[in-house]
Amino acid sequence: MATDKKLPPSRALAARLIHAALSILRDNGKEMAMRDLMAKVEKQVHLDAWAKERYERTGYVRWESILHFFSIDCVKAGYLIKKKGIWYLTPEGEEALKLSPEKLLEGAQKAYRKWRAEQPERPGSDVAEEAAEPVVTYEEVEQKAIEGLEKYLRAKNAYEFQDLVAALLRAMGYYTPFVSPKGKDGGVDIVAYRDPLGTQEPRIQVQIKHRDAPTGAQDVRQLMGLLQKEGDVGIFVSSGGFSSDAKGAARSSHIHVELIDLNRFIGLWQEFYDKFSDEDKRLLPLRPIYFLGATE
Repeated sequence: MATDKKLPPSRALAARLIHAALSILRDNGKEMAMRDLMAKVEKQVHLDAWAKERYERTGYVRWESILHFFSIDCVKAGYLIKKKGIWYLTPEGEEALKLSPEKLLEGAQKAYRKWRAEQPERPGSDVAEEAAEPVVTYEEVEQKAIEGLEKYLRAKNAYEFQDLVAALLRAMGYYTPFVSPKGKDGGVDIVAYRDPLGTQEPRIQVQIKHRDAPTGAQDVRQLMGLLQKEGDVGIFVSSGGFSSDAKGAARSSHIHVELIDLNRFIGLWQEFYDKFSDEDKRLLPLRPIYFLGATE
């Protein structure tokens, strides 16, 4: 675009990337896992060899780092919300899409500068907007960690993944008197209670699908059909995620079925990690890394 020549290369690329990301969110239900969003942005935006280069110091791809770095401006402008690896488009962000890519980014940066001016001074916090290499964001590091966890989990077989789900439920305070043995096909994979005898509600029946393809509505309805007793609730864990029809079936049902995809499973494992027994921790061991807080 002709207007790109008036901008430094990194900001010109940022304008195209940010506009594309918000547009993709708008066209896909206004929310998307960051990993899936990045894949769509890569297909939609023309990226030359310079944009695809890796920074020597960090090893991160230039266009990915630029998108992460400038998306912080969009968060401060109220265009985006980021939560546990999911990006959400706000009504303000949808309205901003009426602007050109350059004007949209300009508005976001103006909002960021206003926010920054209101923050207490911190040593070393003054980062040049057009640095040769954008600062690596916490979100980028977090995403790399999540990708590593996803790869580890997808390499597990169905019964190993089932054991991980049972361990998570125990860490959340549930008893798991029944975990499906090898060879059993169909039906409930895990039964979980609040107390050892299952006298307290809720009594949870869990079904698990460990595969790449999204779980459909028929599988979710099948679990609903197994919830016959008062106080029964269902949890469906699917490492391949869920189709839009499956999500709709769960939302519209009078029977409560909670859907947990791989991203949410990882988030729950991280959240309750200090509650796991030492034995269960060994199924998916984590190591914390500490960052300076409040940088975004």
